[in-house]
Amino acid sequence: MTTPRSTSGAAPPGCPAHASAPPVERLYGAEFAADPMASYTRLRARGSLAPVEMAPGVHAWLVTGYDRALEVLRSPERFSKDPRRWRALADGTVPSDSPVVPMMMYRPNALWTDGAEHSRLRGAITDSLGRVDPDALRGYVEQIADTLIDRIGPDGRADLLSEYAAVLPLQVFNRLFGCPPDIGDKLVEGMSGIFDADADSEKANAVLTEGVAELVALKRREPGPDVSSWLMAHPARLTDEEMMHQLVVLMGAGTEPQQNLICNGLRLLLSDDRFAGDLAGGSMPVDDAIDEVLWTDPPLANYAIHYPLRDMEIEGNLVREGTPLLISLAAANTGTGLSGDRRAGNRAHLAWSAGPHTCPAKGPARLIAAAALEKLLDRLPDIELAVPAADLRWRPGPFHRALVSLPVRFPPIRALLPD
Repeated sequence: MTTPRSTSGAAPPGCPAHASAPPVERLYGAEFAADPMASYTRLRARGSLAPVEMAPGVHAWLVTGYDRALEVLRSPERFSKDPRRWRALADGTVPSDSPVVPMMMYRPNALWTDGAEHSRLRGAITDSLGRVDPDALRGYVEQIADTLIDRIGPDGRADLLSEYAAVLPLQVFNRLFGCPPDIGDKLVEGMSGIFDADADSEKANAVLTEGVAELVALKRREPGPDVSSWLMAHPARLTDEEMMHQLVVLMGAGTEPQQNLICNGLRLLLSDDRFAGDLAGGSMPVDDAIDEVLWTDPPLANYAIHYPLRDMEIEGNLVREGTPLLISLAAANTGTGLSGDRRAGNRAHLAWSAGPHTCPAKGPARLIAAAALEKLLDRLPDIELAVPAADLRWRPGPFHRALVSLPVRFPPIRALLPD
């Protein structure tokens, strides 16, 4: 058995490195951000999983095969979600200030727990989200979208990431969770920082923790008709600490990935002839565009981290107990052999994960993205990219698929809503 050597000089998890083996793929830096599919292609050539480096000195196995990903996601008896099992972090091999730690560290929330505790926490989340009226949610999104479009409309130019896609999910979150704007600003600052590989992750995590603590304290004093208050009143009887950590996971799912879904959908609609041609003819195939993005450019490209409960051999690789298995949702989706025309309307992708930890908010997330895209294209039907699609840049980091900006131009329009 041979295992690739690491480009950083440290052996990848599992077994000794061989000097003759190819280098371990790095899931960080500008080269990976610009063309992750090149890395996935090389990795898939080695089988359905291969050793990778997520950040300097942080090794994991990346699962690139669709069937292998489903096996991991659907086998809690073999693979745990609990990061306290991560041996390299526990023994200090991975330093606590590594940029990936805030996205991988243990928090007592539904994402990082197993068994009965996971069921209790997930039940509180699903029951609380289930009280959200889809019609009211669409109304919130459309109202917020109109306000944002009114701001950019007279200029005829905008960065749809910073002026639309990044703002809209935050305002929707604030509305649904009863979160005042000042606390919301802290939450988005902290959440954005822990997603970015180049940010000060410890500082970002501290800002995020401060923000959610303030929101929990506010809801204890002043409960209202919002998801935060419904979580608090749930029979699961969440403690303040548990409340904070459920809000972190909901914020993580509801803002950064949501803005990426909106931006990646807009990029596709404005640059791909299959969709741009339909737009010119007056049709807006938003659902098809969302499906395509969830298959090919999912907003979380690599995540759903699991830890083997025992040493095991997979395809000739010795995978040690407590070593991170990172699921490449993007690689698994694009390596299944499904052609583009067969993906339309097919929602068997892994963008929402699978198994016990399937995203509990995929319905609302899709509704928000669809309403945001439809409203923008309805108000600005002649919108186009201000730069060639190939010139758009992507933010570095092993987890997300996120643009740096999305510059567009369009004929100026007048505002609909009064100031």
